[in-house]
Amino acid sequence: MKILRTTILTVTLLAFLSVPALAQTRIATVDLSKLFDNFYKTKLARVSIQETFEQFEKEDKGMRDDLQKADDDYKQLLDKANDMALSDDERSKNQQAADAKLKDLQNQKATMVQFESENQTRLAEKRKQMRADILKEIQAAVTAKAQAAGYSLVLDTAAETVNGTPAIVYSNNENDLTDAVLTQLNVGAPANIPAPAPTQIPAPSLMDTNTP
Repeated sequence: MKILRTTILTVTLLAFLSVPALAQTRIATVDLSKLFDNFYKTKLARVSIQETFEQFEKEDKGMRDDLQKADDDYKQLLDKANDMALSDDERSKNQQAADAKLKDLQNQKATMVQFESENQTRLAEKRKQMRADILKEIQAAVTAKAQAAGYSLVLDTAAETVNGTPAIVYSNNENDLTDAVLTQLNVGAPANIPAPAPTQIPAPSLMDTNTP
C-alpha cells in the first residue's frame, strides 16, 4: 500500500507539474500527520482504545489468576494421590479429583486462549475503524478548504517514499492549509480531553497516517 501511495503521488506530480498543467493548477499543502495527531477526535479515540485495552487486561488477569489457582489445586491433589502415607482409598479419591481438576484446567485454558484471541481481534478492528473514520473526516475538511480557496491539488508534506525519505523535497509552505484546517476540525472540541496514559497498545496502528 505504501508503494502504491508513493507511485500515485509520483504520477500525480508528473502530470500536474507539466508545463501546460502548471499554468492552470494551484497547489496547496497540508501536514496530514499534524492534522491527525492534533485533531481532538484522535485524542478521544486514543482514550477510548486505551479504556478498551485496560478492560481487556483486567478480565484477562482475572482469568489467569483463576487458572493459576486451579493449577495449584490440581498439583496438590496430584501430590496427595501419590502420597504413600495415605490409604489406597484416599489416594484413589484424590486421583479422581485430580483427573476432574485437570479437565477443568484444560477447559479454563481453552476459554482463556479464545478470550484473548477474540479481544485482540476486536481491539485491532476498533483501532482500524477509528483511524479510517478520522482520516475520512480530515480528508473531507481538507477537500472543502481547498475547493473554497480554488486549489486543484493538495499534497501531504508528511508523506514519505518507500525508502523512508520525504515524498516532497521542498515546499515554502506559502499555501499550507494545515493550521486553517486544524482550527476548523477542532471547532466544538471538549474543553478537557483526558490524555491516555502509556499502555502496551501498539500506537502506530492508530497513529501512523502514512500507511493505509
